[in-house]
Amino acid sequence: MFLCKIEEIPESASKGFKLDQDRLVFVVKKDGEIFVYENSCPHLGIPLEMMPDQFLDLDKEFIQCSTHGALFQIESGFCVAGPCSGASLRAQAFEIRGNELHLA
Repeated sequence: MFLCKIEEIPESASKGFKLDQDRLVFVVKKDGEIFVYENSCPHLGIPLEMMPDQFLDLDKEFIQCSTHGALFQIESGFCVAGPCSGASLRAQAFEIRGNELHLA
């Protein structure tokens, strides 16, 4: 499933996507690498962002849940602080085809 063109996601930024009625994912680009996760906090199962495409903390070092402030490592999705500490976001398989990002 096509998500977007790689250049549509700036460096150190994130973008959310609604795939269907119940499935949300988001993409983070950091240091030229792409990471794709299900948009669901392991604590309550709610979407992470309060504002569209705002998944990162102010320093753009962690993914942050806007509801309870949980912090997740961008590279692994592992929660390092907050009520779901020790849990992880669910990574989504993806492919890069030319300059396009696709869910696998």
